[in-house]
Amino acid sequence: MTDETIDPMAFRMVLGRYPTGVTLVTAHDDDGPVAMVIGSFGSVSLDPPLVQFMPATGSTTWPRIGATGSYCVNVLGEDQLDVCNSFFTNAAAAFDEFGWRPGVTGSPIIEGCLAWIDCEIHAAHEAGDHLIVVGAVQAMEAGSSDRGPLLFLGGRYGSFLELVDE
Repeated sequence: MTDETIDPMAFRMVLGRYPTGVTLVTAHDDDGPVAMVIGSFGSVSLDPPLVQFMPATGSTTWPRIGATGSYCVNVLGEDQLDVCNSFFTNAAAAFDEFGWRPGVTGSPIIEGCLAWIDCEIHAAHEAGDHLIVVGAVQAMEAGSSDRGPLLFLGGRYGSFLELVDE
């Protein structure tokens, strides 16, 4: 089977069976703070500490973030769907509404997030219709809340119903 035989809608449906966490990737340039909602975030390496996210090549937000040389990944909590939706509709107003402070790179840390990871851009690799952006972690913090993360699965947002210990 080659990639030419893969139907894009079927591909999306199959991959939609796997949950992703919802993050807000932020940066700050001369025009002010900028953000994009991302579900494709993950760790890359422990030594050195590297993380990644994957913006679409057609993103109008990525060029602003990329030009700064840094970004902050804000991990949204299960009670922050309103934060997520606000950044989809009017990011400029959302920064004022939810509050933020600059991280060590100057990238915005959104108040009330579960965790944040402030990074310098280490590399960006083309990968089909997306980029794989690798960040070198400069600072990070986990909040003290025991809330779960905001998840995206099958085209819907939600949270864990139950965690199981082995």
